[in-house]
Parts: sequence; structure tokens; C-alpha cells
Amino acid sequence: MGVLYLIIFFILGLFMGSFYTVIGLRCPKHENFISNRSYCDECKHTLSFLDMVPVISFVLLHGKCRYCKKKIDPLSTYMELFTGILFALSYAIFGFSYELLIALGIVSMLSIISVSDISYYIIPDEVLVFFTAYFLIILTLSNGVMATLISLLSGFIMFCIMYTIMLLGNFLFKKESLGGGDIKLMFVIGLVLSPLPSLFVIFIGSLIALPISLVILIRKKTKLIPFGPFLIIAFLIIYFTKIDTNVILNLLNFK
Repeated sequence: MGVLYLIIFFILGLFMGSFYTVIGLRCPKHENFISNRSYCDECKHTLSFLDMVPVISFVLLHGKCRYCKKKIDPLSTYMELFTGILFALSYAIFGFSYELLIALGIVSMLSIISVSDISYYIIPDEVLVFFTAYFLIILTLSNGVMATLISLLSGFIMFCIMYTIMLLGNFLFKKESLGGGDIKLMFVIGLVLSPLPSLFVIFIGSLIALPISLVILIRKKTKLIPFGPFLIIAFLIIYFTKIDTNVILNLLNFK
């Protein structure tokens, strides 16, 4: 049954990854992503279900639109595979539990924000509000009201820390160093993690972002680097490896 559930979560992740890509592309433009049908970006032809089967449609159509034969942006296919793998991994690590619901929420948030931040350098407030509410519900059901209030305090602390980092960066570089979405994102991360692991998220996210940012700077000659995806990747690493305050203190030989 374990293998069957892995397959089910992988397939679920494929379809959700496709939907998350639509949200990430449409939400910043305030387009309806629920009732409006998907369409080809080039010819605007409405796509049928057979055109949108995750991964399979892209392969069978050789990466081209069925109607205008223009190349299809592979972003959606990448996100489908990425989300499918991470959904399956979430189940493999946490099984059926509240932690699994948190993990699926993190993966979902990563998929949506990666698309929107990479495409438009925007982390939509609507996405952050939704996942804040989602995590609050799961945390309350799992840990109780008092523990959730402490989680809210942790989120507020991380918001303040990230805001301070932004002010310092603005002062040093004489320009905007962080977007408002990154600051609000740290509130959501702090909501799930305690402050010390959340600080490690900033540290690990920065380490991951550094070499990739250098490549982008050299190849694209742009100084605009979306930081949100790196923060959530670090968030995912911390959560999936179950690194908590005690583990960090032990690593630092403080406990």
C-alpha cells in the first residue's frame, strides 16, 4: 500500500502543479484562475482536457501547441514534475499526519510563489493570506490554541527581523534590497517554524541564492533576483529534515 500511496500522491502533485502554475501566472495579473478556461499564450485558443494532461500532453505534442504549432513554455511541465515528486516525498517522510498537511502546504506555496516571483518578481498577497489561514487551521487542530498563539508570535518576530534586514540592506546599497513579499513570506515561515530554525531558513536561502544569482547576473545582465523561491526551498529543507531548535543548538554545541 505504501508504494500505491506514493504513486497517488505523485499523480495528485502532477495535477496540482499544473493548477499552481496557472495560479502563479494569473494571480499577479488579477485574472480569474478558477472559472476561466486555460488557453494557448500565442494563439489564445482554448485548450481541451487532452491538451492539459500533466507531462503526457507536453510529450505527445512535442512541446508545441496543437492549434498554432508554436512552442509551449515548459515551465508548467517542470512545475508539474517538481510538485509531483515533492508531494510523494512529503508522504514518504510524514505519512498520514498533520505534518503531512503542513508539508503539502509548503510545497504548494513553493510552486505558486516560484512561478509568480520568477515571472513577475511578485509574491501575491492573496497567496500569503491563504496559506497563513491554512497553516493556522492545521496548527490549531494539531497543537491547540495556545501553541498557535505562540506560533503567531514567532511569525511576528520573523517579520520584524526580515524588515530590519531590508532596512539595513536599503541603507547599505542605497536602493531596495528586499521586496515586501519576502518580508511577509517570512511571517508565514515563522508561523510554522520557531525563530531559530526560521533564521536558518534565511541563512540557507541566501547560500542557495548566491551562486544562482551570480549566474543570472552574468547571463541576463539583470540585478533583479527573485528571493522568495530560495526562502521557501530553504523552508522545505528545514521542515523535511526535521531540523528544530534543539537540533540547531546541539549543532552549535549550546546544548
